[in-house]
Amino acid sequence: MNNMPRYRFSDIFQENSDSSLSPRVRINVNGVMFGPEVTFNPGVSFGGIDFFQYKNLDIAAEEENGVLTIGGFYR
Repeated sequence: MNNMPRYRFSDIFQENSDSSLSPRVRINVNGVMFGPEVTFNPGVSFGGIDFFQYKNLDIAAEEENGVLTIGGFYR
């Protein structure tokens, strides 16, 4: 994680008017890929992660071929 670029949560995810989240870019987390067409609410996990638990934290991630691979979160 130390070698990965740091992103703000709001640079990767947008909060929708109904308080759901959607990724702004194509994402890979623990082998699960999803993109901007996906909208989700609290309690929904992708690759074992409920992103609502990390909503205001920075994210360690690397971009390759248009996909952002998430490596962890900064507390």
